Amino acid sequence: MIKSLILILISISIAILGQFCLKAGMNQVGRISGADAARPTEIVAKVAGVPLVWVGLVLYGVSAVFWLVVLSRVDLSFAYPMLGFSYVIVLIVSKIFLHEEVVLTRWIGAVIISVGVALVALK
Repeated sequence: MIKSLILILISISIAILGQFCLKAGMNQVGRISGADAARPTEIVAKVAGVPLVWVGLVLYGVSAVFWLVVLSRVDLSFAYPMLGFSYVIVLIVSKIFLHEEVVLTRWIGAVIISVGVALVALK
C-alpha cells in the first residue's frame, strides 16, 4: 500500500508540475480573447511555439503513465479521491511561484478537501 501511495504522489506531483508549466507557458502567450477564436490557426501556432506548453503536455503524459500503474494496483474508489491533494498543492504552488492571490475561502476549501482525502485513506 505504501508503494501505491508513493506512486499516487509521484503522479500527482508530475501532473502539478505539468499544470504549472502550462500556466507559465500560457502566461507567455497572453490572454486569448473571443476575437481570437476567429483565427484558430494563428492561436494554435502561437501556443505551439512556446516550449513550456510542450513541457507541460509531456509531463501530463508521464503523469498518466504513473496513473495507469496506480490503477493497476489499487481500487479506483481509493486512488481517485487522492487526486484531491492536487488542489491543495496547486494553491500552494500558485501562491508561491505564480504570485497569485489565494483568498481565504480557497484555503478553507483546501482544508476541507484534505480532511476528506484523509478519511478516504483511512479505509
